[in-house]
Amino acid sequence: MADKKTGFAVLKRILRFSKPYLPYLALSALFAVINVGMTLYIPILIGRAIDLAVGIGSVDLAGMIPILIRLGICAAIAALSSWLVNLSTNKLTYHTVRDIRRSAFGKLQKVPLSYIDNTPHGDIISRIITDTEQISDGLLMGFTQLFTGIVTIVGTLIFMLSINFWITLVVVVITPLSFFVASFVAKHSFEMFRKQSETRGKLTALTEEMIGGQHLVKAFSHEEEAQEEFDGINEVLMDYSVKAVFFSSLTNPSTRFVNGLIYSGVGIFGALSALSGGLTVGMLSSFLTYANQYTKPFNEISGVITELQSALACAKRVFEIIDAEDEPAEPENAVTLTPENTDGNVELNNVSFSYKPEIPLIEDLSLNVKTGQKIAIVGPTGCGKTTLINLLMRFYDVNGGCIRVSGENVLNITRDSLRGAYGMVLQETWLKNGTVFENIAYGKPDATEEEVINAAKAAHAHSFIKRLPDGYNTHISDDETNISQGQKQLLCIARVMLCLPPMLILDEATSSIDTMTEKRIQRAFDEMTKGRTSFIVAHRLSTIREADCILVMQSGHIVEMGKHDELMEKGGSYAKLYNSQFEAS
Repeated sequence: MADKKTGFAVLKRILRFSKPYLPYLALSALFAVINVGMTLYIPILIGRAIDLAVGIGSVDLAGMIPILIRLGICAAIAALSSWLVNLSTNKLTYHTVRDIRRSAFGKLQKVPLSYIDNTPHGDIISRIITDTEQISDGLLMGFTQLFTGIVTIVGTLIFMLSINFWITLVVVVITPLSFFVASFVAKHSFEMFRKQSETRGKLTALTEEMIGGQHLVKAFSHEEEAQEEFDGINEVLMDYSVKAVFFSSLTNPSTRFVNGLIYSGVGIFGALSALSGGLTVGMLSSFLTYANQYTKPFNEISGVITELQSALACAKRVFEIIDAEDEPAEPENAVTLTPENTDGNVELNNVSFSYKPEIPLIEDLSLNVKTGQKIAIVGPTGCGKTTLINLLMRFYDVNGGCIRVSGENVLNITRDSLRGAYGMVLQETWLKNGTVFENIAYGKPDATEEEVINAAKAAHAHSFIKRLPDGYNTHISDDETNISQGQKQLLCIARVMLCLPPMLILDEATSSIDTMTEKRIQRAFDEMTKGRTSFIVAHRLSTIREADCILVMQSGHIVEMGKHDELMEKGGSYAKLYNSQFEAS
């Protein structure tokens, strides 16, 4: 019962997405009725023609010609209406699926970053691309064949009743067997298709993960383990796929068996009726044709059920993305930060945060950063450095305490303006699929060519860009290898150089750059950070000697704070970290 309710609820949601395109559904229904009407009228014309050819030498050719002309016209109208049914259904289906896919992708722009972090990226890709494609396949076949099939069944019964009531009754009595088969298949195949779709998502996630990390897989000779993991999920996928196909494949032979019973019943009772004079030979021929046409939709509907169950299972996974919770809504009177009202003061008051409640991370963290100060954050891996950056940018919200920017609680500031007030360069580079120019201008799409070139020069990227095949118009992406990792980092730095927001976050921004270039970049950073509040996460402590304040973090707490010389004199955690990087090997 739960599966039926779930499937029906999912179907209702799909139909809600189809609501703007109901005119296409109405046209499809209209043309389907015309198609079925013409298709069902043809056997009557054939029966009449047969009755005009009852024996050798007694063929009424003059009477046949008008019948044959009408038959040709009906066949032409049936063919045209069939094409229009498919055209209308295609419009309905692909517009609906386009909107579902757009809604799912749009939701990804609204969910908190924790949703993206906690969901395998390959699974998300599988839901938005593969699962929505399955929805279109199911809907396309469903709307076309299901509706046409039902109209055919109803229309055939009407035509058969007009010929002979008792033989039609035989057909109606045997028909419920087909509905029993359809119900049995729907109940068992939905669950299998759901599990199949989920496992396919896991397999996509693993494949995406392995392809993205193929260098490390080979470096650590992990090929066999990766293959074993893939084979394990692939085996489960095969098992669910076989079971899904098994249950769905029961439909066709079962409905064919029922169809055979119906056809046999019509043949036997029709022959007896013809012998007793209740039917003409032409009428019996028409009735047998109707019996065949009546049973045909049941075979088609059995295929529809299989595709529809798969589509509903996939739609359920897509709707899980659409139903994900958005980031908490911003207050109606939320403050918008602008360069004019952003002074760069940042305060952290008794901030607490953990990704999981049972695993504490940052606890009771307080910090007061003044305008233009350069704050360096150092500490061992996992101490909370990047987490602190996530909190400053509001990628995550604090569990306790508050963060203030320019005197305003960040919870009362619009996210867009808060994030726009920071310029961020991360250790992990990211480039969009586009030209070098478009990548540098990503944060300022209206930038002029001169501004982009000046930003590239400031980031020491201009010289290598000019050596590219098409210079600033060279097409690049994050996955391509036509530029090095260090060059990608320079482009990311140029992107921030172009915007120059009031505050900066540099998270290991020079980690992929050689020492000589790093020194030039450091000079550029020094110029860029003048008068701007900046937070610098660094492992190479030599790059932060001139910081106004160095925060040493351990297990989410600030254990030391001060300038480089002060901390070195103390001989504490910072001094040990610093000296460990310059010890003689």
